[in-house]
Amino acid sequence: MNRWQTPLHRDELAARLIPHGQEHLLRFWEKLNDASRLKLASQIRAIDFGRIADLFGQAAVTQDWVELARRAAPPPAIRLADRQIGGLFTADEARERGVSALRAGEIGVLLTAGGQGSRLGFDHAKGTYPIGPVSGASLLQIHLEKALAATRRYGAAVPVYMMTSPITHEEQVAFLDEQDRFHVPEDDLVVFCQGTMPAVDAATGKLLLAEKDQLFLSPDGHGGTVAALANSGAMDHMHRRGIKHLFYLQVDNPLVPICDAEFIGYHLLANSELTSMAVVKQGPRDKVGNFVSLDGRVHVIEYSDFPDDWAEQRNPDGSLTFWAGSIAVHAFAVAFLDRALAHQDTLPFHVARKKVPHLDESGRRIEPTKPNALKFERFIFDLLPHAENALVVEYTEQDVFAPLKNAPGAERDTAEYVRQLMVDQHRRWLTAAGTRVADGVAVEISPLWALDGAGVAARTDRPVEIDAPTYLRDTG
Repeated sequence: MNRWQTPLHRDELAARLIPHGQEHLLRFWEKLNDASRLKLASQIRAIDFGRIADLFGQAAVTQDWVELARRAAPPPAIRLADRQIGGLFTADEARERGVSALRAGEIGVLLTAGGQGSRLGFDHAKGTYPIGPVSGASLLQIHLEKALAATRRYGAAVPVYMMTSPITHEEQVAFLDEQDRFHVPEDDLVVFCQGTMPAVDAATGKLLLAEKDQLFLSPDGHGGTVAALANSGAMDHMHRRGIKHLFYLQVDNPLVPICDAEFIGYHLLANSELTSMAVVKQGPRDKVGNFVSLDGRVHVIEYSDFPDDWAEQRNPDGSLTFWAGSIAVHAFAVAFLDRALAHQDTLPFHVARKKVPHLDESGRRIEPTKPNALKFERFIFDLLPHAENALVVEYTEQDVFAPLKNAPGAERDTAEYVRQLMVDQHRRWLTAAGTRVADGVAVEISPLWALDGAGVAARTDRPVEIDAPTYLRDTG
């Protein structure tokens, strides 16, 4: 260990901190043992203090999204009606192109799974939540089995790149090991951890200590995915495997049609670097991001930044002008992610004022009652305006969007709500294939039994009638 690597030389750390007014981070140094000093020193060395100072200085400068929204137009999109009657590309053409890419082994899955289930009353990584309405299968099991089912359908591996967070990484790795990675081959599941950013005092810009030997760090947002892919070696893995495009989703939505060939096909036929799945908003103030076009580029404007009068605009047929709600499902060209990585500022940091517990000068823990700190994070959808030929493709909400977010008692997005949408979808697939399902009976289909409605129709062993709760799965 050289002199810079050792945690025992306080002066070297102080020299790093003093120019930025952050020397208070060593306030408890003399009280720490060697292990704690090493921990704190490692965190300090990982911080770009110049960048933190710049972000703090820019915190008061915010984008005027309200003004921008008033200049916005609906995004370039392939609507459901276009897909049904044939627009620029027919649905059959898109499916054929998507299937070709899948069979060539050019498609991977990017699964962001860093969140905890705290809002659900579930003190574990959200991906381990048992959401299966009959089976109790976890969110992770459902997503990984969909990728494995796609591998079997198309005869080419669909590797999954799964991003955790520092607070969930070890638990999820252990969970996957306990479950034998749900039979996904070792080289087809790459688990990596997203980066972190320190929180700073909102008044002074000083970093906060969570413990005497630990900075207060929080995940840098799903926009940190790009940097984490590179830092972890996952990007190198993609290049080695010949992965040219990624299907992106978040772990909390079990309805996502992973590797949907038609969606991938539209992305490829349009030569799009970033294609997004959208659903029609039910009302102008729905709490989802709005896909819009600004100066010829696709953006997402959050619902909170959209002025009411603009959000409520209607077309002559009464439909919403700004109809396209984001569900955080995308297709990325890997070459585009390579380019984004080469330009560090492609994804800006967003500032959020939060209540952050911390240690005061005496080492006493402070639990603030109002926002006292700034957190910095990046959002993946900020890549949209940088992408060539960015495109939005409309899907029916009940087929693709049921995010698990809320505790029981909320109007929607609870476990009960999500399970019911899963049952409804699987009932539709079975009914369309000729199976009679009794009213009120829960049915669930493992992706390994059938990936979608077409897969159900192709099963010669599907039941004629279901009159009791049933989980359809392959037992071999």
